[in-house]
Amino acid sequence: MEISNTENIPGRTIVQFYGVVTGNTVRAKHIGRDIMAGLKNIVGGELVGYTELLQDSRNEATERMIQQAQSMGANAVVNVRFATSSIAQGAAELFAYGTAVRVE
Repeated sequence: MEISNTENIPGRTIVQFYGVVTGNTVRAKHIGRDIMAGLKNIVGGELVGYTELLQDSRNEATERMIQQAQSMGANAVVNVRFATSSIAQGAAELFAYGTAVRVE
C-alpha cells in the first residue's frame, strides 16, 4: 500500500478513485507519564513518553486507514492528513484520513 500526502504519486497514474478512508484512535494519558512530564516542565526537554504515545497513535490510526482502503480494493491512499482533538479530560483522538485510489 502506497501512502502519500500529495494528490498523486510521482511516476504512477491514478486509474480509479474509491473515496475517503479514515482511521482513528483515542488514547488516554498515563499517570506515570504525567508525573514525568511535570518534572520535565521544571527542567526542560522533550516529553519522551508523550512523543512515544503520539507515534503509537499515529501508527495505529494509519494502519486502520490502510485496512479500510484495502477492503475497498485500493492499492494506495493519497492526500493523507492527520488531525487531533480533545475527547475528554486526559484523552485525545488522533485521526488519519485520505483518498483511497488504485494506481498503475
